[in-house]
Amino acid sequence: QVQLVESGGGLVQAGGSLRLSCVASGSIFRNNAMGWYRQVPGKQLELVARIITGGSTNYADSVKGRFTISRDNAQNTVYLQMNSLKPEDTAVYYCNVREFLASGPHDYWGQGTQVTVSS
Repeated sequence: QVQLVESGGGLVQAGGSLRLSCVASGSIFRNNAMGWYRQVPGKQLELVARIITGGSTNYADSVKGRFTISRDNAQNTVYLQMNSLKPEDTAVYYCNVREFLASGPHDYWGQGTQVTVSS
């Protein structure tokens, strides 16, 4: 069973930076994507950034140029470096691992970490 443990959230002033980390324990299928989603109360879950096994990435338009996602395959870890943070980045951030199995995709989720950006 895969478990995801996130760290790095907190309170920061606008313009500041935070780095989120997510470590996946257990065995993950080699063909996968690791990513970060966020959710604000009353709103839908939003994809922030995702990186696949080969290293290709995609970002939400709202974070392009400010956030950088990376991964360490040997450590089953994904990072999200968040710079130039804005109050609208305030949300609970969730780590996600999606395995691309022959039977279909399978998702694992972290417990979430709060990011609060003050103006």
